[in-house]
This record gives sequence, structure tokens and C-alpha cells, in this order.
Amino acid sequence: MDESLVRDYIASYLKKEVPQMIEREIKLENMSGKATILVGPRRSGKTYLFWQEISKLKRNETAYLDFEDIALLGIKPQEVLYIIKQLFAEISGSNAKAVFLDEVQNVEMWESLVRTLLDRGYKVYVTGSSSKLLPKEIATQLRGRSLTYLMLPFSFREFLKAKGFAELDLNAFDDLGKVKGLLKEYLEYGGYPEIVTNPHLKEKMLSEYRDLIFFKDFAEREKIRSIQVAKFIFSYVTQSFASEISYRRVLRYLSSSGIRFGKNTVYSYFKKLEETMVFFFLERYSVKVRMRSAWPKKVYLADNGLAYRIPYDMGRLMENAVFLELKRIQAEKPLQEIFYYKDQMDHEVDFLIKDGTKVTKLIQVTYASERREIKDREIKSLIHASKQLKCTDLLVLTWDYGGEENLDGLTIKFVPLWKWFLKKSVR
Repeated sequence: MDESLVRDYIASYLKKEVPQMIEREIKLENMSGKATILVGPRRSGKTYLFWQEISKLKRNETAYLDFEDIALLGIKPQEVLYIIKQLFAEISGSNAKAVFLDEVQNVEMWESLVRTLLDRGYKVYVTGSSSKLLPKEIATQLRGRSLTYLMLPFSFREFLKAKGFAELDLNAFDDLGKVKGLLKEYLEYGGYPEIVTNPHLKEKMLSEYRDLIFFKDFAEREKIRSIQVAKFIFSYVTQSFASEISYRRVLRYLSSSGIRFGKNTVYSYFKKLEETMVFFFLERYSVKVRMRSAWPKKVYLADNGLAYRIPYDMGRLMENAVFLELKRIQAEKPLQEIFYYKDQMDHEVDFLIKDGTKVTKLIQVTYASERREIKDREIKSLIHASKQLKCTDLLVLTWDYGGEENLDGLTIKFVPLWKWFLKKSVR
């Protein structure tokens, strides 16, 4: 450790102004004796959220260590303790009470460092690269001494703030037109903060994000041996977003393409994809828990911008964005589970929400601007699932149609997607 570099780093941090940023909706809690861990796909804004939290605290009592800064590269856990307890106190004039560790995976035995800091009474906040720090690893290495939060790119509400439209009047015709235009942009290009604030570079940056995810978070982290098979699976799953995918179907495609593969290898690559925190595999609902983990599953992406948009499919883009919003709601309601519903007669419902032992909501998503554009089979599937599961909270999310209908003794609510995103009361 070069102490002079570290001293300069601390002095610079204490003088640094909080960077310009959009306030994020995720609220981090910190419990005594537990580290607050922030995980999520790369470029989702984890470091900026740290600064958002730091701005609420006294700077001279809050240490922030970025382990990708040259002053801290290759640092040892014992040296980190020395920095926090000795150097920070000397330079700031106060003892640190809260410690923010950014890209903590770059420190050897980081989990021992976190436990030691907790044992010494510090409030500890941790984040790291999605290619190195996974929720299951945190749970194993910190043994119940953490609260883990998933951070996704901007929600539509945050997207509007970033675009300077936080105070729109939704009753005004012109403002409503703006909301729909912005929603279309959000659905097509997603909510990655850098891309929202630099729209002229969106195509180039999204392409680079995909490459980073494939090579850093998937191939490099998982030590992938068969790049050809990995690329095929990565592309196939990305193109299949908001759709049901079958492990056997992938095997058939690989075989017909003349690509050599091992069945166990293909299955393991699917599991590794989920660990990137960019792909979410949604289970089909069954009352039998063991059946839920069986294939097929539906796949969703951590951001719409990662989707390949040829051919352009607004319905699937809407469905993917709804799934991500349900994940954000789930963060506020940890006991809530998300599934999709499909029976042997192909009655299918996009989302089934389960709270504890009870199915509490059924949701269909459709790109419809008028009632006549909503397919009968979508309504029939909703009614069928409602009767099978004894769930009466039925919702159809549309592009621009709202209303309420009573069918077969059940009330179905139709809500435009923009309204569902913006008004918690309709959720």
C-alpha cells in the first residue's frame, strides 16, 4: 500500500461534491450487525446509489472506498482496517461510523473484512461487480449477516425524472401525449442510466453492454470452454425474452445447426446465464413445489435495451417491462412470489402473484388501444385461471385502453401501462 496515494484519495473524497444524479427509488435499510449489500446488473447505477446514501450522512464520519481506484488496487484486508481506523480519522478529524465498500470483490477475503467491520460496530454498505459478487455467494460467505437489495436500471418513473418530465399533468392532453411517447422510447431502449442521459449514443452503448455481459459476466466469470455454444445460447435466450423457452428445443436447434455440444454443458450454461443477473427465468406455477423448477420457463431481461428489436414486438417489450416492475414491487414485499400460469389446455396468464400460500393477483399484458383489439383467448384464460385458483383480482395491462367489465361473475380491470407504472393506487 502506498500511504501517500491513500491519503490523497481520502482528502479528495472528503472534498468531492455529490455527483449530479437522478434520485433512485430504492431505499436501503441498515440494521445493526448486518451489512447492506447492493447487487444487480452492471451499469444499473449502484455506485450512484451509494453517493445518494452518503449525501444523507456526515461526510467526515462516512468512509467510501472504491477498490478500483489506483490508490487501493491490490490492498489487503488489514490495510483497509488501518485506512478506516487510522488514516480516515486523522484526515477527516472524526472517527468513521459508516463504511461504503465499492467493488469489494477486488479485496482478498472481503467477507472476513466485512464481518470484522460489523463486529467493530461500523455500519457497512457493500457493492460489487455482477461478474464477481452474486446473491448466493453473499448468503454463503456472510452467513446471515447481510441484507441484500437488487438494483435494476431506471423504472419508468425514474426515466421520466431523468428526461426532465417529473411534474407532468396526466389530465392534460398534451402531457399525456408526451408520456406515451416517452413510454415507447423507454420500452424500446430501456432504462440504463448512461443511455437515458446520452441518447445519441444508445445503439453503440447497448451493443457494448451486450458484449460486456457476454464476455465478462458470462464467459470469463464462468470459465466457459465452448464459446460457440455459449454464444448460441446467449443469443437464443436474449431473442426469446418474454417467451417460454425449452431446454430440449435449444438442444434441437444446436443439433440442426451442426454445433457440437454436450447436454450437461448446455444445461449448465443456462444456469450460469441466470447468475449474470441479466436474465431471469420465471417458473410456471404449480401447487407442487418440485414441479415449478422443471422446464420450460419464461425468460426476461434486466433491461429492455438488451433485447434484439428485430422483428419489433411491442407486446413482448411491454411484458418484459411489467416483469421488471413486478421485481421492484417484490423488493418492497419480500414474501411475494411471481410465476406465470399455463395449464394442459394452453390457458395462459402472463403473471401470477402469490403472497404466502394465496394467489393474490392475475395479470395479462397486451398491446391494445381499444377493447376490440384484446384477444378473446386472453380474457378466457384469465377467467379460467381465476376460477381454478380462486383469485378475483384480475388485471389486464394495455397500451391505451382503460375500463372495467363484469364477466362470468368476475370483475376485470383494464389499465393503460403508463398509468400502472405511474400510479401505485392502480397496482
